[in-house]
Amino acid sequence: MTVRITANLRVSRRIPLLQTLKTSVAVALAWIISQWLLPGELPIFAAMAAIFVVQPSVNQSLGRALERSLGVVGGVLVALAIGLLFGQSSWIVLSAIVLCILLAWALKLSPGSANQIPISAMLVLTLGAATPTYARDRIIETILGAAIAVIVNALIVPPVLLTPAHDAVTRLTLEIAATFDRVANALLSPQKYSDLESLMIQARLLRPMLAKAERAISQAEESLTLNPRQARHREVLDADTELYKRLVPLVTRALGMTRALRDHYDDSLHLEPTVQAFSIELERAAHDLRLLTVLPESAAAASAAPTVEPPALTAPLMITTPHPQHWILIGALMEDLRRVREEITGE
Repeated sequence: MTVRITANLRVSRRIPLLQTLKTSVAVALAWIISQWLLPGELPIFAAMAAIFVVQPSVNQSLGRALERSLGVVGGVLVALAIGLLFGQSSWIVLSAIVLCILLAWALKLSPGSANQIPISAMLVLTLGAATPTYARDRIIETILGAAIAVIVNALIVPPVLLTPAHDAVTRLTLEIAATFDRVANALLSPQKYSDLESLMIQARLLRPMLAKAERAISQAEESLTLNPRQARHREVLDADTELYKRLVPLVTRALGMTRALRDHYDDSLHLEPTVQAFSIELERAAHDLRLLTVLPESAAAASAAPTVEPPALTAPLMITTPHPQHWILIGALMEDLRRVREEITGE
C-alpha cells in the first residue's frame, strides 16, 4: 500500500531541467519587478503566475497566461464585491470560495481558469483587504508575472520538439517497409499457421506506432507555434508531416496485405509464378519506402542531395491469370500493391 501511494506521488520522467531553470528565472524576475513597481505587498500573485505559466512550449505558456490572468481577474472582482458588501469573516470567505466554484462551472471555464477564480478570491479575502486599490494591484501583479514568464520562455532557448517527431515518423516508415518484407518472404516458402499469426501481430503494431507519430507531430507543431526559432525548423517539420500523411494509407495497405495472406493462405501458394513476381515487387516497394526518410538536419539538403540508391519501383507489375484457387488472394494483394506504389512514387 505504501509503495502504491509513493508511486502515485512520483512520475517516471522529470520535467526538463531547462524548464525548471526558466521557471526559477521567471519567478525571480516577476518578484523583483513587481516589488519595484508595486511596493508594499509581497508579490505572491506574480510569483504564482510565473510558476504556472512557464510550460513546455511558448504557445502553451501564452494559453496558460491567459487562463491565469482571466481567473485572477474574475476571482479578485468577486472577492472585492463580497468583501465590500459583507466583510471578511470566516463564513464569508467560505461562501466566496463556493460561489466562485459554482460560477466557474456555470460559465464552463477551462480547468486553469476554474481553479484560479476561487484561489484568487480566497487569497484576496484572507491576505488583505478587499479594497479597489488592493484588487487593482493584484490584477496588475498577476498579468505582470504571467507576461514575464511568457517572455522568459520565449527568449531562453524555447523548446523545439522536432527530433521526437522525426524519429517517430522514421520508425514508422521503417516498420512499414519491414512489414512489406515479411509478407514478401512469407510468399516464397510454405508457412505454418503460427507464422502467419505472428505476421499479423507484428502488423497490428503499426496502428499504435501511427498514433504515436501523430502525437509527436502535434507536439512538434505546438512547440513551433509562436516560437522565435520556428523559421529555421519549419521546413524539416513540414517534410516529416508530409511523409506522415503518405504513411497513413500505407499502414492500411500493410495490414490489408498481411490479413489477406493469413485468411486466404494455402501451402501451394508459393508455387504460383505470379506470387514469386509479386514478392519481388513488394521487396522493391519496401526498398523505395526506406528512401523516403528525411534527414533531420535539413529537408532541403535531403532533397537536393543525390540519391544513393535508385528507386526500384520502375514500372507496374504485369501478371498472368493465376490459379483459380489463388486468384482472390492475388487480386487483393495486387490491388494493395498498386495503391502502395502510388503512395510511394507520388503518381
